[in-house]
Parts: sequence; structure tokens; C-alpha cells
Amino acid sequence: MEAATYYTATKKYELSFPSLEQDIDVDVVVIGGGFSGVNTALELAEKGIRNVAVLEAKYLGFGGTGRNGGQIMAGIGHDLSKIRKDVGEDGLRAIFEISDLGAEIIQARVDRYDIDADFCRGYGYLGYNGRQAATLRQWEREFRSLNPPHEIRYLEGSEVREIIGSEVYSSALLHMGGGHVHSLNLLLGEAQALVGHGARIFEFSPAVEVTYGETIKVRTPKGSVTARKLLWACDSFLNGLEPELHRSTINTHAFQCVTEPLSDALIEQISPIRGAYSDIRPVIDYFRVTRENRLLFGSATPYIEHIPSDLKAWNRALMLKVFPYLQDVKIDLAWGGPMACSPNLFPQIGSLPGHGNVYFVQGYTGFGVTPSHVICKILAEGMTEGSPRYDLISAIRRSTLIGKDQIRPLIVSAGKIWHQASGFANGRR
Repeated sequence: MEAATYYTATKKYELSFPSLEQDIDVDVVVIGGGFSGVNTALELAEKGIRNVAVLEAKYLGFGGTGRNGGQIMAGIGHDLSKIRKDVGEDGLRAIFEISDLGAEIIQARVDRYDIDADFCRGYGYLGYNGRQAATLRQWEREFRSLNPPHEIRYLEGSEVREIIGSEVYSSALLHMGGGHVHSLNLLLGEAQALVGHGARIFEFSPAVEVTYGETIKVRTPKGSVTARKLLWACDSFLNGLEPELHRSTINTHAFQCVTEPLSDALIEQISPIRGAYSDIRPVIDYFRVTRENRLLFGSATPYIEHIPSDLKAWNRALMLKVFPYLQDVKIDLAWGGPMACSPNLFPQIGSLPGHGNVYFVQGYTGFGVTPSHVICKILAEGMTEGSPRYDLISAIRRSTLIGKDQIRPLIVSAGKIWHQASGFANGRR
């Protein structure tokens, strides 16, 4: 049974796929049926590699893809300076240029396959104080240096109300290249496109044993897949099945809620651009309006890792700090779940040491909707002809997280506190 979220309640694609109950041979087997697995498989299919099988333990979109904020943001990772030692200044610039491709990849995907996913342009990055205002002005210069076709404009004081109906923000950066999307419908539309290319998807088919070699064998409860290449795309649901990858991410949790349908006038007050928003603190609040005139609001615990006992009340309290005039508005649904974080807050791709035909992608650290479309395009290049940008990103070192299985909440809480403290130095607090 599907979890009750805004996305499952409003999905437009009634797709279902069989469980694997036979032994099959393919060129590539993908473990994981979220954005990473489906996007990489679709990129491979568009390159002509169509004998692909995607194995999903539950149903498509069960993980973060089906319960996120739907934000289409610029960038990959939280702070590119954290990977400077791995890629150098030229590498940082190359990754910054790559990171701006996500929205255009999503737009092209929606257009090519006529995906009904409520894609909408318009994003606001929001600041509370002078330090954050300086950061937003710097972001404006950096984004404009890429000569984008969309409006990018810094706003301050009363100008901020041109894009957001809240008094708590003193500065903003309008980025009309970003926006928002119904992430589950986007995934399902991409899955429909994938099977249209001849690939196969199997739901309720968890990998229970994986054997590496010149050919790879993945066993499920009722069948098996033999393949020349494997992609691990499980993110927060790897569950220790691949120890090498399990050691280099740690799960934290994020939570969202959605209001009852609101009047056109109230939506216009909240969001004159009908857009998506986030502040720029180390642990952000993020929100957007939906096609049905709802406000979707999300965040994570800022310091101490825990799961609130009442998600509706917890999300509502945060929402009212931003929009106190929604005091009488009902919260229809609230939900949450794990997301995999990497120590450097940057996604991880590459192949396993000693197993050149075993690839992986993981660790979006809460920023997965847009970066997954960029990262998986690059990953597909690495799995086929290779590319300089695959070499660049796959060379970023992965750290081992010691004790993550024994004291996960303590490690995550310490990481959040450090992340928050460092925000004062880098203009995010």
C-alpha cells in the first residue's frame, strides 16, 4: 500500500509493474526505482542501451523521489567549497557550470515525452539578515556569469514582497530558471518513457544477494538478473547490502506537509509568482504552491536529529513563522522519511574499487530532484563512452563514517550543529 502523501494523492499515472519471477539476462541491471535509477536507465536507453532491468524493492517513488518538496533549484550539493581540495579551482568552475543544467534537462524531458508533472518556473532564495543578503548578491553575480536565458534579480526590502508574501525575509534572489514540479508524476512519466524504449521495470523485487564478477548476478526472492553492468541507486534504502557504499553515507530525515486548498487571492498573497522558495540557512525551510492551490511546506530538525511525534503540528508551527496569516488554514497531510547524506554534502558517483562494472550513485543530502537529473546524465556517460565531467565528479573522495550504525542520531546531530555553526562564516546564517 502506498504511503499517504500529497504526491500519491495527486498522481496522474496509474502505473504498476510485475515482480521478477524468472531468470533474465540484461546488459545493465539497476537496483533502485527512484529518480537516480530510472533517470540513469532512461539516459542509457536514449543512448541505445535498452536491454536494461530496474529492480525496485517496493514501488516506484517509495523513497525520497515520492516525498520531497518538488523544488527545482540551481546547484549540486550544499557548498562547493567542501570539494575544492578534490577538484581544484578549475574543477569547481566546471562543476558550477554543470550544476546549472538541471532545470533544462527536466524541461527537455517533460517536453520530449509529454510528461504531465505540473512543471512551473519561478524560484526565490530568501535571506533573513545582512550576511545572507551578501551571499544572495554573490549568487546573483555567479548565476549571471553563466549568461542564462532566464531572469535573475536580487531584491531587498519592500521589493521582496514582489515575489513572496512574508514579512520575515529582508532579501531575496529571484531565479526564473528554477521552479517546481510534481516529482512523483515526473518519475512515473520518465518510467513510462523508459519502458517505451524497451527496458523492463520490476516492482516488489528487492535484491537479496549480489555476486560480482565479469558478469554480475542479482538474486531476488523469486528470480534473478544476470548482467554485464550494475548500478546501485538505493540512496537512503541501501540497508547495508553493499558494505563499501553503506559506510560512506548516513541517513537523516526531512518532513513535509500540505495545506487544504486555498483561495486564488490567498495563493496570490503567498506567492505572486506561483513559485517555489527556500531560505539559505544550513538547514532550510522550503515551500511552494501547487497546481491545486495548496501550500506545500517542508524542513528538517535544525540541531537534534529526531522524528517529531506529530508531523502536522511540527510542520504547521514552522509554516506559521513564515505565514502567520495562515493560522486558520487546515493541514491536510504530513509525511516524512530518510534521506542519505554524504560527509561533504555532495552526491557520490563512480565505480567500486576492484569492480569496474559496478557503479553507484547516492548521497544527495536532501537536494535530489534537480541534481539527480544532472548527475545521472553524467553517470550514464561514465557507464558508456566516458567523459571528462564523469572523471571529474567520480574522482571526488568518499569518506567512511565510523559508528554510523551504532550512534547515527548522535553523529547526525553533531553534523547539524557543526553545519549550523559554519553557516556564520560562509554567509548562510
